[in-house]
Amino acid sequence: MKKQILFVLAFLLAVNVAAFAQQGGGNGGQRRTVEERVKATLERLTTELQLNKDQVARLDTVFTNSFKDMQKKREEAQAGGGRMDREAFQKMSAERDEKVKGILTEEQFKKYKEQMEAMRQRGGNRGGGGGSN
Repeated sequence: MKKQILFVLAFLLAVNVAAFAQQGGGNGGQRRTVEERVKATLERLTTELQLNKDQVARLDTVFTNSFKDMQKKREEAQAGGGRMDREAFQKMSAERDEKVKGILTEEQFKKYKEQMEAMRQRGGNRGGGGGSN
């Protein structure tokens, strides 16, 4: 009986650790690199939006530039002792989305916006610090 209880506790602990690591909690609070964030975003979008190779290549550039710009603004704000201005973040996101809109079909863009809204309501991409929103 004790072995069964210990086994159940060990299993629950393992599940908890795996869930924590997937949420980005196991990285010491470090944000993923721009490259990691772009790769994760493109993998998800390629599957969910059925992107072609040309779209993936063009979106790679858009997301790389966007994530680098956001990271730079975030670092500048932190160096000044504050946080990135919410309006500046929203403006950058809107500019990125306009570029994305020019790459995707109307139906793909509709799905993209739905995904971004759902992610925003869930609290964003915690490990990615902005992910693809």
